[in-house]
Amino acid sequence: MENMNLQPLHVSMGEVELKNPLTEKQGLQLKAKLKSLGFELLDNQKQKQIEKIKTLLIKQVQSGELEDHFSITDFLTRSIHKDYSQLSRLFSAVEGMTIEQFFILQKIEKVKELLIYAELNLSEIAWKLGYSSVAHLSAQFKKVTGLTPSAFKKIGGNRISLDEV
Repeated sequence: MENMNLQPLHVSMGEVELKNPLTEKQGLQLKAKLKSLGFELLDNQKQKQIEKIKTLLIKQVQSGELEDHFSITDFLTRSIHKDYSQLSRLFSAVEGMTIEQFFILQKIEKVKELLIYAELNLSEIAWKLGYSSVAHLSAQFKKVTGLTPSAFKKIGGNRISLDEV
């Protein structure tokens, strides 16, 4: 952005707010530059909404502090100030999975990370990620990965990068 003389007012994960609107030429240049770096410019409101949902959920999971009975519906409604059913329909139509499925995949990737680092036991992981029990975490983990958490840990399983989830 500095090379293009663009002045960001605010930068956060997945978002940049510029001081001045982009000209068409600047928009094309920025798109090309971002693409060369492996990013993309979201100029469509629906895409922006979906990325905001993803970013909020990823941040929530990565915090590692999910309460038992965490409500995605309440969280997103509070955070985005839109009707959840509208957000859910949009997300499912564009992503081909529900918000809940995306959230579960994020949680499972966090479980994998925590298992690989071996700093917490399964009970602690379940508690930190808002699972009602170790059995619930294990069942969901096996459903998604095909392995139990202990089998995953034993084979030193692989993680998926967050942008591929």
